[in-house]
Amino acid sequence: MSVMQVSTADSVATSNALLHRLKERIAASSVEKSFTVTNPADGSIVAKVPDLGAPKTEKAIALANDAQVAWAGLTAGERGAILRRWHDLILASEKELGEILTLEQGKPLAEARREVTFNASYIEWFAEEAKRAYGDVIPTSASSRRQLVIKQPVGIVGAITPWNFPSGMITRKAAPALAAGCVIILKPSDETPLSALALECLAEDAGFPAGVFQVITSKDPTPVAQTLTSHPLVRKISFTGSTRVGKLLMQQSADSVKRMSLELGGNAPLLVFDDADIDAAVAGALVAKFRNAGQTCICANRILLHTSIKDAFLDKFVAAAEAMNVGDGLDPSSDMGPMINTAAKNKVQALIADAVEKGATVSASRHSSDVGNFMPPTILCDVTTDMDIAHTEIFGPVAPVLVFENDEDAIALANDTPYGLAAYFWTRKLSRAWRVAEQLEVGMVGLNDIAISGEATPFGGVKESGIGREGSRYGLDDYLNVKYIAMGGI
Repeated sequence: MSVMQVSTADSVATSNALLHRLKERIAASSVEKSFTVTNPADGSIVAKVPDLGAPKTEKAIALANDAQVAWAGLTAGERGAILRRWHDLILASEKELGEILTLEQGKPLAEARREVTFNASYIEWFAEEAKRAYGDVIPTSASSRRQLVIKQPVGIVGAITPWNFPSGMITRKAAPALAAGCVIILKPSDETPLSALALECLAEDAGFPAGVFQVITSKDPTPVAQTLTSHPLVRKISFTGSTRVGKLLMQQSADSVKRMSLELGGNAPLLVFDDADIDAAVAGALVAKFRNAGQTCICANRILLHTSIKDAFLDKFVAAAEAMNVGDGLDPSSDMGPMINTAAKNKVQALIADAVEKGATVSASRHSSDVGNFMPPTILCDVTTDMDIAHTEIFGPVAPVLVFENDEDAIALANDTPYGLAAYFWTRKLSRAWRVAEQLEVGMVGLNDIAISGEATPFGGVKESGIGREGSRYGLDDYLNVKYIAMGGI
């Protein structure tokens, strides 16, 4: 079990029972190296966590291998009962988990607590869905033979998760893996390891046997990732992050031909047609763009407006952005928190500078909170396709606006990207709704809606946005092998 040191300087941390418990665990164990986790809102130290590497990962794989057969040998109902206890413990600790998430990631506390409860639903879903991993009996032409198909767990899973949803990205991978009978080794982001360690602690309370759910924290992800991708006992890699890193992990996993689930970069368009409900489209765009300070893979990366409604939409969109409060996530009045770090902010500012140099105009909020890791909600008008921001995943609170003249141009503009994760559009016409939804080259479409993610629905993309699905019955299949059995001599 991983251990950490927790700073007592933070008033919220010292009143958090779960953080206190994690702090006490350090007394019973020691590590040679550690690294610091800081609050992106003010740079204060939240904790120091173990800086582990390849040797610890090798030990984790050996422990996982010892646990795999027994865990897979449990019935789906038995595994589901442990998952359900984990789910209940997470909900009981929702306030503490939310505070931990805000301290290390920065998003507003209310948003962090919603992440905890929403993504606990994946555990509840897969605790039940594992009971429905049905096989088949295939009709045969030979009277002496029977043909069966059964589903079995893939085996040891190596999971690598990002910092933007430090709780949610874990449960979306761990829940189906564990439900299917796989054991899992998790490498969380070095920016946000505390949520993972807290979930590991609660998993132990829920009754997961040793080796079934393990967390490896490391400042440098390379040795951990290389060990997971190269080790023959690890049968699957599940990764959420950039397309560049996803391609690298695919290459590293090729020698052992591992199963892969990859949820990679996005460049989601949000289209508003001439017949749209403007107020609803503005409300949707505000959330789709500025939630989590724009640091979301399914964020509306580009706002595409029909020329006839552009001015009406922008008047309301700009006003709504200017009304947002930007500040520390622990402040209840904050609508948007900081960016994760200075490097992320510098990247976004460079994209803005490139766009402005090429002719874009800036409409930003009235806030003066463009200090530290904070950025105001920013809207860029007069954006053209020769600007970097039109093709790059922004991962920040900047909304580039492009215009189109007709449906064909809108669809072509939306699809003009190597990514294909999500898309959103607003229209009242039924024929347009079907036509556009079918022609958008993405894995998920929001029609007059931005709430496209849920435990019962498949989450994932096409093209360079990845392979596989998280959530829904399709998400369980990603952790199961299909085995065909021919029974002769009947």
